[in-house]
Amino acid sequence: MGKFSILSEFWDFLKHRKKWWLAPIVIMLLMLGLLIVFTEGTAMAPFVYALF
Repeated sequence: MGKFSILSEFWDFLKHRKKWWLAPIVIMLLMLGLLIVFTEGTAMAPFVYALF
């Protein structure tokens, strides 16, 4: 499966255990992480870190 095995395992977990409330939490955490990574070297970084 390679790189996406964690995503497929998480999807299977959501399907079989009916834990759909976890999906928005994980998506928001991923989006916040990507925001921090992509704005790390820009002039926008102080404003993003001020949010936390």
